[in-house]
Amino acid sequence: MDEASRAAPWLSIIGIGEDGLAGLGTAALAYLAGAETVFGGARHLRLAAGGITGEAQTWPSPFSVAPVLALRGRRVAVLTSGDPMWHGAGASLLREIPAEEARVFPHASAASLAAARLGWPLAEVTTLSLHGRDMALLRPHLHPGARLILLTSGAEAPAAIAALLAGLGFGDSRLALLEALGGPEERLRTARAAGFALAAPHPLNTLAVEVVAAPDATWLPRAPGLPDALFEHDGQLTKREARALALSALRPFPGGLLWDVGAGAGSIGIEWMLAHPACRAIGIEARADRATRAAANAAALGVPGLRLVVGEAPAALAGLPAPDAIFLGGGANDPGVFDAALEALKPGGVFVAHAVTLETEALLLARHAALGGEMLRINLARAEAVGSMTGWRAAMPVTQWIWRKP
Repeated sequence: MDEASRAAPWLSIIGIGEDGLAGLGTAALAYLAGAETVFGGARHLRLAAGGITGEAQTWPSPFSVAPVLALRGRRVAVLTSGDPMWHGAGASLLREIPAEEARVFPHASAASLAAARLGWPLAEVTTLSLHGRDMALLRPHLHPGARLILLTSGAEAPAAIAALLAGLGFGDSRLALLEALGGPEERLRTARAAGFALAAPHPLNTLAVEVVAAPDATWLPRAPGLPDALFEHDGQLTKREARALALSALRPFPGGLLWDVGAGAGSIGIEWMLAHPACRAIGIEARADRATRAAANAAALGVPGLRLVVGEAPAALAGLPAPDAIFLGGGANDPGVFDAALEALKPGGVFVAHAVTLETEALLLARHAALGGEMLRINLARAEAVGSMTGWRAAMPVTQWIWRKP
């Protein structure tokens, strides 16, 4: 794009607060006034009404940036709450067009305003959008002493979040309800999660949480290897220690996609997704009841986005997006499953398979001999009652093969 195009982008993306036009700078006001068409929510258009000279259009429902893109090259402005690049329309638009085609005018985000009101260093706070999202996403962020700033969805959300906290053992957590931040109706009220009873929250609200855990509360550790008791299962579960070693070998990274073939209770895919909010996983499971159970486990542990495919591998693998890593816990004794999974794996991707039977171990040894990689034998014993005394009871050994595709 030439310098003239850079100097005069066709699209302006303007963050606006509850203070309306008074909170906009001179340049933002000029771009707003010069736009032939202005898109925004009804509230945004009302706040900016005095500065709009072109045609005002509300966003379609369901939300789509298509009407803006249809006017590409014309003078168009988009109004959005606060910082357009923080869970806003600006981020959606700039996934579709080069940044050089737009000029972005950030306003203070709800997170920035909340941190300013509370005196919280923003760099030390977790900010999370629950606007239009499953509240289960909050689960991985609940640990003692955490400070959270939550972008919510409407007047009912604060009470629902408070009930979730109380039900998980965080009822003593301190909540700050920040309403209509930056505008004439701004208000700040506080409460505990347990017995939350703040009346008539403003629909435009942000909830700040100082997490306090009861002695019996369970929070999710950052390291792999969640307790087995956190998973509902019928015995088809990769146990904690073997799971931790598998996750270490699989090496989760932001944006990476895992296939968990023979998902069972879903534990490997769940822990892969817990490693980072951008991690994605697909569980492939032959039995519908197990897939349903895995989905419930994923929701309970804060990763409701786990995708479950019900079907027999290798047929069920067809058409799935290529993975960055594969865990083969079920079906390792089927050469067809093995071959299909290895073929689908991206170059540089990691493949980890477990075996507990001699027959499946022999297949792993053969793959290791042919392709290389690493072999590991996992031997564990747990202290258990032996009559009135205690002794070591050995678990079935697990053979692990780790291979990285050239």
